[in-house]
Amino acid sequence: MTTLNTLFLSTGQTYQRIATKISLLEPVALLVARFYVGWAFFSSGLTKLNNWDSTLFLFEEEYNVPFLPFELAAYMGTVAEILLPLLLMTGLASRFSALGLFFVNIVAVISLEEIAAAAYAQHVLWATLLLQIVIFSGGRFAFDSLLKRHINKF
Repeated sequence: MTTLNTLFLSTGQTYQRIATKISLLEPVALLVARFYVGWAFFSSGLTKLNNWDSTLFLFEEEYNVPFLPFELAAYMGTVAEILLPLLLMTGLASRFSALGLFFVNIVAVISLEEIAAAAYAQHVLWATLLLQIVIFSGGRFAFDSLLKRHINKF
C-alpha cells in the first residue's frame, strides 16, 4: 500500500470510531428534544387552562384559526397542548404525538397575523425537533422502545 492509501484508510477508521461514539448520544438527544418541545407546549396548555376567559378571548380576537369556530379551536388546542406533550415526554406514541404537535405548531404560526422573528425561529426549531422524532421515533429512552423490546420477546 502506498502512504496515501494508508493515510486514507487510517483517517476512515478514525472517523468511524468517532462516529460510532457520537451515535451513542442519539437516544439522549431524542430524549432532550422530546422534553424541550413537550414542556414548551405543555406549559402553554397550562397557561390556557389557568385563564380560560383570556384563552377564549385570544382565540376569538387574536388567533385566526382557519375553518373552526373559536370555542372549538380553543378546546382542541388546549387539549392537544396538554395531552400530546405528556405522551411525547413519556415516549408513548412518540411519532403520533410529535406529528400532532407538529400540526399544532403549524396552526399556531398560520393563525397569527403577525409573528415576531424570534417567535417564528422558535416555531421552526420546534418543528425541526418534532420532525426528527417523527422520523427517528422517541429513541431508546421512550416507552415505545420498551414496549417494542417487550413485544419482540414473544
